Amino acid sequence: MALTPGTRLGVFEITAQIGEGGMGQVYRARDTKLHRDVALKILPDAFARDLERLARFTREAQTLASLNHPNIAHIHGLEESGGVRALVMELVEGEDLSQRITRGAVPIGEALPTAKQIADALEAAHEQGIIHRDLKPANIKVREDGTVKVLDFGLAKAMEPTGSASSSVSQSPTMATPEMTQAGMIIGTAAYMSPEQAKGRPADRRSDVWAFGVVLYEMLTGQRAFKGESVSETLAFILTREPDWTALPADTPPLIRRLLRRCLEKERKRRLDSAADARLEIEEALTGPSAAEAAAQPEPAPRSAWSRALTWTLAASTLGLAIALVLWAPWRSGKLADRPLVRLDVDLGADVSLLPVSAAGSSVAISPDGMRLAYASGTPPRLFTRRLDQPKATELPGTQDASAPFFSPDGQWIGFLAMGKANKIGAEGGAIVPLPMGDAGFTIGSASWGEDGSILVATQKGLVRIPNGGGQPETVAALANGEVALVFPQMLPGGKAILFSAYTAANSDASSIEVMTLADRQRKTVSRGGTSPRYLATSNGGGHLVYVNRTTLFAVPFDMDKLETSGTALPIVEDVASNASWDTPQLAVSRTGTVVYRKSGEDPGLLTVAWLDGGGRMLPLLAKPGVYARPSLSPDGQRLALDVREGSGTDIWVYDWQRDTMTRVTFTGRAGSAVWSPDGRYIVFQAIGEGMSVTRSDGAGKPQPLTQSKNAQFPWTFTPDGKHLTYNEIDPRTRFDIWIVPLESEGAGLRAGKPEVFLQTVTSERSPALSPDGRWLTYSSDESGTHQVYVRAFPDQGGKWQISKSGGTYPMWSRNGHELLFETPDRKIMAAAYTVKGDSFVADTPRVWSDRQLGGPNQIRNLDLSRDGNRIAALMPAPESRGAQRAQNHVVILEHFFDELRRRVPVGR
Repeated sequence: MALTPGTRLGVFEITAQIGEGGMGQVYRARDTKLHRDVALKILPDAFARDLERLARFTREAQTLASLNHPNIAHIHGLEESGGVRALVMELVEGEDLSQRITRGAVPIGEALPTAKQIADALEAAHEQGIIHRDLKPANIKVREDGTVKVLDFGLAKAMEPTGSASSSVSQSPTMATPEMTQAGMIIGTAAYMSPEQAKGRPADRRSDVWAFGVVLYEMLTGQRAFKGESVSETLAFILTREPDWTALPADTPPLIRRLLRRCLEKERKRRLDSAADARLEIEEALTGPSAAEAAAQPEPAPRSAWSRALTWTLAASTLGLAIALVLWAPWRSGKLADRPLVRLDVDLGADVSLLPVSAAGSSVAISPDGMRLAYASGTPPRLFTRRLDQPKATELPGTQDASAPFFSPDGQWIGFLAMGKANKIGAEGGAIVPLPMGDAGFTIGSASWGEDGSILVATQKGLVRIPNGGGQPETVAALANGEVALVFPQMLPGGKAILFSAYTAANSDASSIEVMTLADRQRKTVSRGGTSPRYLATSNGGGHLVYVNRTTLFAVPFDMDKLETSGTALPIVEDVASNASWDTPQLAVSRTGTVVYRKSGEDPGLLTVAWLDGGGRMLPLLAKPGVYARPSLSPDGQRLALDVREGSGTDIWVYDWQRDTMTRVTFTGRAGSAVWSPDGRYIVFQAIGEGMSVTRSDGAGKPQPLTQSKNAQFPWTFTPDGKHLTYNEIDPRTRFDIWIVPLESEGAGLRAGKPEVFLQTVTSERSPALSPDGRWLTYSSDESGTHQVYVRAFPDQGGKWQISKSGGTYPMWSRNGHELLFETPDRKIMAAAYTVKGDSFVADTPRVWSDRQLGGPNQIRNLDLSRDGNRIAALMPAPESRGAQRAQNHVVILEHFFDELRRRVPVGR
């Protein structure tokens, strides 16, 4: 049946018909839920009359959906509506290869890169036990950027009629005609069928290799290898004749001529065995010496991930060609165990802005084979992926607010955390798959994928294991003995024990590295101090435990039988970036011994402070560049408190802008988030790992404890009379909660009473600010899936009003006007006028107050409103901040890391 534009099929709206063939009609459609274009392949009516066949097709389609490769068009799923069934597939723009060939032969320089990508796709499918069976130019699309996408993988088998699973017919591809052929006939596009398919015999991966050879021949010559006047004549030629080898262009490399002959051997046993072999031949033809030169050269050493990615790395890093040649030389001649550690400083691109070091979890990850990076970048952060042998990164659509990426063992999936939930997505994109969390609560910054396919996730209640393929999650380790968090889990080889970090407070000094056997749930401490432990199988005879303490990566031999370390841990890498509280390192290690990490000590982004007003004007306030955060204006507007980072520590300084002087008021290196008392005499601040403290704002005297908590506490606003303070507290079970604590003046300081919770839910409620009259409290919450600004009565009466429409954070009250200001996800400022009618709060539609984009790290306050409500003190990017660029888009890649561990920390000695 034909569908017209505008027809709805579930959540899909048809926009145009783009093809028709033996497998059904193909339409372009819009996914109204995920806001993307897809291809819908409408299945023939025969399926509705054959339930067994439909069930088998569904099983086959599910298998095909597991294919996740950059050169394979992805199958998203099946859709049924109103009796119409459709296969939902990735929409690939561009012309197919048959259209390209109609314009003539493809030049060798274009044909070989295309053929290599086709071979890559076949190799990936064959590794999963999936055969294409219908490879032909019409099933191969080439996008404008040269990327190849192979379509309809395995659908020839999936579409076969019931009862033919064991028949010869089932081994043949489908025929590109409007109607399905009948069982018992040889079906398929005859010109690309292998001899065994032409004889009705079972197909295997070598049948795809034959079709690959036919396609490559046709690209190079512009004509078919076997062209008869009819199907029967074409099949006869396939069985009895050779292609016209003289038609190949004169510039066809000898390796490619030999490859074609080996692909087109009629006897299957003599044919090239795999698509992987074809890919290697093409790579050698593209980059290697001639056949004669190759025969005269010694066998090269095994290629590392870095050497395979040499072209990309040189283009992306600051290394010169001479250095690259020096590094390359020992790899070609040295023994495997003697390979030197290679360190590369890699620029990911000017458009990359990695998550700040302060974020939970690492913002960078590396695939198990060491050949693909995944990273969270942008505002709001999204996931990007980039193969080391390709020049550009690819954004993974729908991954807003993503953090802490991690790879599946086969590298085909990327897991990530977002808004307290765990998800996965194909490494080349596709639909986001939420991971079942049951009643485990929200994630708290780390997860990992085990070799058995299960996933370990750190949650507010402990460590949860999600079985392979989904299913009911299981809490495998719960909080105990005063612990506030269990994080950085890893399933050890064999699946019998897990490794993780346990915290009794939010700092690395209160952490330990634990191992737990799953059979009896018995735990033991492996090491005191240190975070993010990872076991690395560095050799056949044993392995190493690596972990981070502050900015240093340590390694120590680890006995998998005894589940304990031996010997002394030694520092291996001493410049790993990690945040100041949980010591979350920005680091990941591949199974092949490649490390990616972000450097500590680099300027994370120089900033200045400027005045902004609603008229669009900007005036300097603190022009000296620095690493600033959380600006807080004094009540009289004459001074500005700031978090100032120096080295690895952060303290609070007060800037008197009229006198242009800076006064340091804390000296611990673990202080921040300053809030002024209404009289301006005191500053309350976060004492990392200790709760909140108070100090005199003039710098005299010593800070004194105000509250004690193992949870991180962030002061926010005082009530107008100074008798209460609102603050955020991070509870591992409920994330950001809003608390109120009563305060009393006590001599030269403040004394806190008993805190009371104001708002505590399973979502995050942040930035609690009280109105000037003390009647209302505004805050941001992610209860809708993204942070929005809300208002509640104070004290709370149960009602609430949403202020922002398209996301908002850091709400601020204007004291001289009925306006509420807030920051948007793209770091601009909005304002909403409001009125109060009895016990109701009525807000107008927000308007743009300032369209200047603010600076500073994501998820850390970067502005404060003056008391008169006419201007804002805002962090702005410093001009020509080279350090900011490096911190945002540079990573370090270490190659041959396992060799370095074996040399410096020998196992068994």
